[in-house]
Amino acid sequence: MPPLSGTRRTLLTGSVAVAGSGSAVLLPSTADAAVSYRAVRYRGRRKLLSAADRHLVNRFSYGVTPALTQQVRRAGGAEKWFARQLRPGRVSDRGVPNHFGWWSGLSRGPAELWKRQAADVEGVWEVTADYARACLLRRTYSRRQVLEVMTEFWENHLHVPVNGDAHGLFRASYGRTIRKHALGRFDRMLQATTVHPAMLVYLDGAVSTARHPNENLGRELLELHTVGRGAYTEADVRGSARILTGWHVDMWKTWKPSYVPADHATGAVSVVGFKHPNRSRDGRAVTMAYLAHLAHHPATARHLARKLAVKFVRDNPSPALVSRLARVYLKNDTAIAPVLRALVASKEFKRSAGDKVRDPGEDLVATLRVLGVRFARPPEGRKGDEYAATQVLWQASSIGTTPFGWPRPDGQPIDSESWSSPSRLIASMQVHYSLSGGWWPKTGIAYRKPRQWLPRRSIRFDQLVDHLSQQLLGRHSTKRLLAACCQAVDVRPHERITADHGLVKWSFPRLLVTFLDSPTHLTR
Repeated sequence: MPPLSGTRRTLLTGSVAVAGSGSAVLLPSTADAAVSYRAVRYRGRRKLLSAADRHLVNRFSYGVTPALTQQVRRAGGAEKWFARQLRPGRVSDRGVPNHFGWWSGLSRGPAELWKRQAADVEGVWEVTADYARACLLRRTYSRRQVLEVMTEFWENHLHVPVNGDAHGLFRASYGRTIRKHALGRFDRMLQATTVHPAMLVYLDGAVSTARHPNENLGRELLELHTVGRGAYTEADVRGSARILTGWHVDMWKTWKPSYVPADHATGAVSVVGFKHPNRSRDGRAVTMAYLAHLAHHPATARHLARKLAVKFVRDNPSPALVSRLARVYLKNDTAIAPVLRALVASKEFKRSAGDKVRDPGEDLVATLRVLGVRFARPPEGRKGDEYAATQVLWQASSIGTTPFGWPRPDGQPIDSESWSSPSRLIASMQVHYSLSGGWWPKTGIAYRKPRQWLPRRSIRFDQLVDHLSQQLLGRHSTKRLLAACCQAVDVRPHERITADHGLVKWSFPRLLVTFLDSPTHLTR
């Protein structure tokens, strides 16, 4: 068992956790001596993925569902599914709503957004909250799962929070920029994001001038986005800041980005191996050359390789794996897809199943996916506040964080330890229970009824448990899971379940959360 995962320790050592009445209850894991718990198989029409395929798909999606299982099987297995996902244009999203079009503010320009805020029509904070909501729903329903996972990864790496009015005006546009490059080349993504108005405003590049270079963007570019801590000096920070002068955003009237040659600091620069005479007042070419140099720097390759390994393999990836991924990154001119292919092909990845804890957003989205809930588009105005598509953001917040709400420029943590506290576990259980019962949210959302979970009119409870395990966890049940389910709802393994049974009428949410509160669901 991995040493860092507090959540997995809580669930796997000596007890089975079950949610009930909105709180966590610990039940003995030792089976009742009068009952024989033996897992059986419910043989439905659909086949499950192999353990190896399920592991790959779980890491690079927001959770295995019966529909995703079918997609993987039609593709010829997880590796072929993954290869196709790396070219998202070839993956049809027909029938999936454009959730970014559900909130009109996400299509408005910065000047219009500012005017609406000044007139008390709609605050910028409301628009950025809507962006986070759209991201959650997009992750829930899109068939382009790898694109969604990698877009979130890069939005956290090149982090501009959704909190803040000035940079919030550009936040939806910034997200679209990252989505465009999320499976492309890092050098191009770095160039596009560093001079994007959202980044310039957030890290003060928009007000940096030749006379007064601001070091915030220059420093974070080195420390967080590229070469990493320890690979640069304070002189490098100053040189980095000088190179980035000249990029401007009018934050008084038009909110338009521009380049002002008079604000660019000329003169020779030298930053982590990048040297340039920098004679021209128009420093845009120098900026792009500098960013390309940083993207191709060996330290950047190691920094990104380790971060990808932490996200998709384990919290403490081996130096050998990091070095191998870094070599692939440099060999392929900073292209992202070859690095992901090498990561998935590694022995460390194949051996890391269950080693990563889902963060709050991943937990919520995975729960929505397996429960099969459907959202309606919220209306404009206050009435929309009652809709589930609006309230989904508060559900994520109640577990621990909202998308891109991390207040610092380093982005949300990607290690398991950060999301493995007892309070987070209890919060997850509460959200699981609320969704399983269909109690909140109530407006603009459709839940599956308990009887809809029954695969046939009459079924033995142990077979129902296996059926639900396949539906919710993508795998067959176990002796221990059956025992937990029996104890959670006070039903014997061989008891017959019909739509008129008390389990279906009164206790089904307790049964569902036995699966959702399990280590299998809480880990990736």
